[in-house]
Amino acid sequence: MMRKLVLATKNAGKIVEFKRLLAEHAKDIMVLGLNDFPDMPDVVESGKSLSENARLKAKAISDFTQLPALADDSGLFIDALNGDPGIYSARWGDYLGEDSSQRDLVNINKVLEQLKSVAKDKRGAQFKAVVALYQPNPTGSANEKEAEGVLPGEIVFQPIGNAGFGYDPIFMPTGFNQSLAQLSPRVKDEISHRGIALRRMMPFLQTNL
Repeated sequence: MMRKLVLATKNAGKIVEFKRLLAEHAKDIMVLGLNDFPDMPDVVESGKSLSENARLKAKAISDFTQLPALADDSGLFIDALNGDPGIYSARWGDYLGEDSSQRDLVNINKVLEQLKSVAKDKRGAQFKAVVALYQPNPTGSANEKEAEGVLPGEIVFQPIGNAGFGYDPIFMPTGFNQSLAQLSPRVKDEISHRGIALRRMMPFLQTNL
């Protein structure tokens, strides 16, 4: 029997990435996205940290669907920008439309503009992700768990590569000479902040779902 898990996103790229990671470790878990629940109201990400936002989303979506929910909040933390865009990464460029690829482009262009006079050795950055699970119990209590992943790297001077999503085309992981958008899905899963966080969460998912 398939165990169900709601993933707190409508982002097609993120759903594919999570499904790929889950299939590797827990083949009996069926992943549902928010597109499967069109009546689900938007969750206001009012937290002051990745952890707060991930937990807030997981609980709200679990409450609505009455299913275990897995939410992540991730961000790009750039040294030369004092850690920005950080928790505001997804909306850094103030794009208000629904097209995620257009939003990614606007965000990338803003970051590159802000770093245009910053030398290569000062362009250090980290991708961070927090994955939070909220699982309701019949007693009214809940199981909660979170895990974090960090990927160090640097911001390149122009977008390179067509894979991935978000800031992947301008982020080169430490130890690599390609951007995240140039790496194969298998390699990205092995090193990505989200992959690290999810693998840390996996034993809990396998045991408790």
